[in-house]
Amino acid sequence: MIDLWTWPTPNGHKVHIALEELELAYTVIPVNIGKGEQFRAEFLAITPNHRIPAIVDHDGPNGQPLTLFESAAILIYLSEKCGGRLIPADPAGRYACLQWMMFQMGGIGPMFGQYAHFAHYAMEKIPYAIERYANEVQRLHRVLDKRLAQAEWLAGSEYSMADIINFPWIRNSERRGIDLTRFPNVKRWHDAMAARPAVQRGVAVLKEKQRRGPLTDAERDVMFGRTQYTPH
Repeated sequence: MIDLWTWPTPNGHKVHIALEELELAYTVIPVNIGKGEQFRAEFLAITPNHRIPAIVDHDGPNGQPLTLFESAAILIYLSEKCGGRLIPADPAGRYACLQWMMFQMGGIGPMFGQYAHFAHYAMEKIPYAIERYANEVQRLHRVLDKRLAQAEWLAGSEYSMADIINFPWIRNSERRGIDLTRFPNVKRWHDAMAARPAVQRGVAVLKEKQRRGPLTDAERDVMFGRTQYTPH
């Protein structure tokens, strides 16, 4: 059994989807990041970076428990736990998959996150910052569209962890001012992903906890670092 410490965010959804695709048993442990639960001592014992998601696999390597944080590391581990599923076996396909996984971690995640912060959450609206990250969101969609004009899936002909890690950040594109019809290859891929039953189950995890409405001042302070919580 795998304990999954998570919240319904794009980074959480990556691991939800992977677990559903691999049909692994897992227990959801909600970590309400708006209330500062990521600073609790039991969570910090798993991830000193106090970010979701994180896992504890009670049947890890050699039958010993394993704790792991960082979503890409978790996805690679889950693949290897299941005999390499969802990462192509041939070297060229494997490195293509890892390449597009790192593209998400180094590009899409940080840039989309900065756009969301300055466009939606920041108290002061800074036009330069909003424009800068909006342009980068557009550029990254163009990169994906070019790749998906060449191949059915991001790693090539095979559905993989590269698709799983990117999809949660591409869904709900209207929140980033993106009309997916302007990126027809991304839209084709997005719709194929959204139709997968395991993907639908994955994005439904903790759906009832999904944020509705603006952040409160207290939530803004804890999520953006003004308030430093002490473990309790």
